[in-house]
Amino acid sequence: MSTIDKAAGGVGNFADDTVGASKIVNGFARKIFPDHWSFMLGEITLYSFVILLFTGTFLTFFYEPSAAETVYQGEYAPLAGQAVSQAYESSLRISFDVRGGLIMRQVHHWAALIFVAATVVHMIRVFFTGAFRKPREINWVIGLVLALLAVFEGFTGYSLPDDLLSGTGIRIAQAIILAVPVVGSYVSFFLFGGEFPGEDFIPRFFTIHVLLLPAVMLGLIVVHLALVVIHKHTQYPGPGRTEDNVVGFPLFPVYMAKAGGFFFIVFGVIALIAALVQINPIWAYGPYDPSPVTAGSQPDWYMGWLDGAVRLTPGWFEFTLFGYTFSMNIFIPTTVVILFVMVAGSLYPWIEQAATGDRREHHLLDRPRNAPTRTALGVMALTFYVLLFISGGNDIIAHMVGLSINDITRSLRVLVFVLPALAFVVTKRICLGLQRKDREKALHGRETGRIVRLPHGEFIEVHAPLTDLERWVLVQHEANRPMEIEDRVDAGNPNSLYGKVQRRLSKFYFEDRVEPVTPAELAASHHGKPGEIDGGEHATLEESKTSPAIQTSQTSRG
Repeated sequence: MSTIDKAAGGVGNFADDTVGASKIVNGFARKIFPDHWSFMLGEITLYSFVILLFTGTFLTFFYEPSAAETVYQGEYAPLAGQAVSQAYESSLRISFDVRGGLIMRQVHHWAALIFVAATVVHMIRVFFTGAFRKPREINWVIGLVLALLAVFEGFTGYSLPDDLLSGTGIRIAQAIILAVPVVGSYVSFFLFGGEFPGEDFIPRFFTIHVLLLPAVMLGLIVVHLALVVIHKHTQYPGPGRTEDNVVGFPLFPVYMAKAGGFFFIVFGVIALIAALVQINPIWAYGPYDPSPVTAGSQPDWYMGWLDGAVRLTPGWFEFTLFGYTFSMNIFIPTTVVILFVMVAGSLYPWIEQAATGDRREHHLLDRPRNAPTRTALGVMALTFYVLLFISGGNDIIAHMVGLSINDITRSLRVLVFVLPALAFVVTKRICLGLQRKDREKALHGRETGRIVRLPHGEFIEVHAPLTDLERWVLVQHEANRPMEIEDRVDAGNPNSLYGKVQRRLSKFYFEDRVEPVTPAELAASHHGKPGEIDGGEHATLEESKTSPAIQTSQTSRG
């Protein structure tokens, strides 16, 4: 045995004797994770955050968080001799004088955009598949808080270079703070250290960006991952997969090797984008000056929808009362909208739980089409976001297409109320239509497009039988019904206010529905023996729900 082996064995024995490391490592290494491409969205979020920590640490070695004035004497000749802030001067120095500084800035900025995007898309996947249901309600709320913190982290980050574009964004943020009734001006003076812009906001934003928010986010991510391990991972329905097991691969060595390789793929893609696609060229914008505003300036995509909401809100929402100016045209589309999104999103798992009356644990995911109202609500919210995001660029759209900005704004004010409601109705109809198609496929098989003529002259289309896995996907889900038709044991008292609201909510969710295929319907739809398809080539419906498929992966109950 070599010296290295002895040293490693000694460290392992010490860790096992002091904290019982062998039991922890052995149990965690055998943890089973399901294998599906959509689960990579959460991994992209985590890996982007790790990249942000590494690149952010590098940048802090050279960045000067100060608004004090200095004269730029760096390599970028067009700004030589210009009076700029130390924050802007250090950002230019990172870009042009520090070896590898520009690529690190770009990697950091692109990783931030991908981190927020992956967080949002990951939560969209969780919402549409019902992964937020019991026992994961708290994890869903943690995800929402992380998404909000990611937005603020990104905003404070791109505000630090103190260029003209970021300064314009800070000015808008200060206007949002001032719009808070009564206390807005006090909060603004506290944050900026007096009148805008002052010299205190950059060091304060720097502390928030590199210390406060990352620490809180890191703690929430650890809790989030710990709850994933405690509750076990969700999985998509399939033969052999139940609410009591997990079918997939162990953490070590399979999943760890795959996850490690995927980290380097994510890092490589972000580095490639950063090397080829320029982002935030602060030298082209110049240092921040409160007097000019960059024409056509746009925030990053995750802040653009709030900008659009402000642009759509009429100016007559502002009024004066008791000596105070109430700028509701700014306060409502920003602060109120953010609070509404956070409160509604945080409460949604319990809202749907009240509608279903179902308080069981759920570890199998839903197909979005099998939850038409939830899917329709999600598409409605996405439509609302897209319209607000488009509204944030109404001036650019007007310039590019040669239309009146006023006409575009008025049209969007109407569409922001009409299109989300239309998207809800259309999406729900599509989901119900897909469910009806699934019923037909489960009962009669898959359409082949081959037409045959029967001896008595009738033309029919030949249907091919489904495999066990195909039929499983179509019949495995449960059907929820309105509580007026079928009251559940755990439903609220029908005479109480909560009971009445619960039943109305249940009717809204499940009044329009398509019942899944029953064993009796499956048996009656074929001419072979009862309960069989095409003379016994396939198992019955009940058998298809319980029989395990031949799998090369491992199954675990934890």
